[in-house]
Amino acid sequence: RLSALVGTRMAAAEGGSIIFVSSVASRRPSPAELVYGAAKAGVNNLTYGLSRTLGPKVRVNCIVPGPFLTDISTAWDLDAFERSARIGFALQRGGEPHEIVGTALYLASDASSYTTGAVIDVDGGPR
Repeated sequence: RLSALVGTRMAAAEGGSIIFVSSVASRRPSPAELVYGAAKAGVNNLTYGLSRTLGPKVRVNCIVPGPFLTDISTAWDLDAFERSARIGFALQRGGEPHEIVGTALYLASDASSYTTGAVIDVDGGPR
C-alpha cells in the first residue's frame, strides 16, 4: 500500500524509482518456505503491476536475492550450507553483501532508465 501511495506522488512529481526486494523462495521455495515464498511471489507480481500503473515517470523493479552471508546466516549450519551450495548453485557459494549493491545502484540510477517491471535474480545461478 505504501508503494502505491508514494509511487502515485512520485508519478505526479518528477518521477523516480521503486526497488522491491523479494527472495529466491518466490520462485523455488523449499518445503519450509512455502508461505514466505508465496508472500514474496506477491512482491514479484506487484513489481510488474505497479510498473504498468506508475509508468512512464516511475520505474518499479525488484531484486530477487538468493542466500547471502549476512547476520541471518549466523543461524545456519554453515558446513551443511557450503556442501549444498557446491551442488545447488552455479557459483557454488553464498553471496557476500557487497555483491548485491551493484544491482541496487543500477536500478536506482539513470543507467536503468529503460528498465521497469524487471525481477532480477542475484542468486549465484541455480544448477
